Amino acid sequence: MRVIDGMHRLLAATLKGQESIEVEFFDGNTDDAFLRAVEANVAHGLPLSRADRRRAAERIIGSHPQSSDRAIARSAGLGARTVANIRRETAGSAQQPVARVGLDGKVRPLSSTEGRLRAAELIAENPMTSLREVARRAGISPATVSDVRKRLDSGRPPAATKAPGPNGDYGPSETARPKSERKVPPAPPTPAAILEKLLRDPSLRHKQEGRQLLRLLQQNAIVTREWSELTAVVPSHCSALVVDLAHQCAETWMEFARELGEGSQSPGRRAAS
Repeated sequence: MRVIDGMHRLLAATLKGQESIEVEFFDGNTDDAFLRAVEANVAHGLPLSRADRRRAAERIIGSHPQSSDRAIARSAGLGARTVANIRRETAGSAQQPVARVGLDGKVRPLSSTEGRLRAAELIAENPMTSLREVARRAGISPATVSDVRKRLDSGRPPAATKAPGPNGDYGPSETARPKSERKVPPAPPTPAAILEKLLRDPSLRHKQEGRQLLRLLQQNAIVTREWSELTAVVPSHCSALVVDLAHQCAETWMEFARELGEGSQSPGRRAAS
């Protein structure tokens, strides 16, 4: 019969002389009750300070290690990267689960090596199988399948941590090779360089939808250079709302990238490129 959320409302009712109040019962253990309380206090009422949210995240990581960084970030009102840093700082020598539960309730392995190898087998059996179908059967995301296909097309193994042995099996990792034998990948282009190249492309500039996409990309490129300034102007009572909206925007862009990546792998798009 502990109060998880609404202590001030309960006190106000008591001061007004009320003898009863409507409540919502929660059936769970102490750790689950704490998680529910943090989620409620992040969403409304007097906002938790950043220090309070970090401490809450530390406790949730300890009590719910199977939850993903994004799931804990949503509950504690923090960024997923911040939660990942807290997890690394507090994990120590404690054994971590091999899979985590995401925001959508799905269990995903921390290492996608097995799924990548399975995807490579499925692609070899039928190269025309769609990314989504391979992803469903291999238990990985379509974006990961797209990466596997690109690696296979370039003659590389499907998983970055494995290299094929003399019998075709996957033995030592690529990083175990001597430095002289490793291929140092070129540095990826900066967002500004990519944007400049896109702005020069007439196929985008001469279409209304293309110009709209370029404006969105320009705005996002500007934002990435001003994180410190932007985070400083967000008041504490709005931080949870901004965090939630930022997560939704990020998920929208990820879905856009997945669909675009899947479309670029179709035979029609390959023939036109």
